[in-house]
Amino acid sequence: MKGTRKLALLAMLVSVALVLHVVENMLPIPYIAPGVKLGLANIVSLMAIIIFGFREALAVVLLRTFLGSLLGGVPSNFFFSAAGGALSTIVMYAMYKWGSTKFSMVGISVMGAVAHNAGQLFVAGIIVENFGLYIYLPVLMVSAVVTGVFIGFTVNYVMRLVKKHVDYI
Repeated sequence: MKGTRKLALLAMLVSVALVLHVVENMLPIPYIAPGVKLGLANIVSLMAIIIFGFREALAVVLLRTFLGSLLGGVPSNFFFSAAGGALSTIVMYAMYKWGSTKFSMVGISVMGAVAHNAGQLFVAGIIVENFGLYIYLPVLMVSAVVTGVFIGFTVNYVMRLVKKHVDYI
């Protein structure tokens, strides 16, 4: 895929990820621990890895993170989200590229969710200068597994539809 078509699809992926990010922030999810979220925008991140590869997926993640931080009214959230998103993208890409015969999409998604939470927690520890935040690690890892499974199944379903109805992917 080249040129204008690729740019248009990347812009659409950023837009969909941003909408999912905004919608997720509006959902009345019970407070479990700091940083626990559904991670709906990661559906798009994993799709970008599958469709395009690492560079484009990372660009989608960083653009969505930047725009989401601006629209969400908390620009400092960019650092947490960017660290988590970048680490998650690296891990999911590596598993998809070199381990897709050993790992299912659900497994890749779960590891991406775990990496996302670890990246955010690490940056939070640096910013607040207190690594006591790692007390939340068990809760964040359990939530990563639960949300990662959901995201993985969703990506499987959506990619089947995309491949069935879009001939140039």
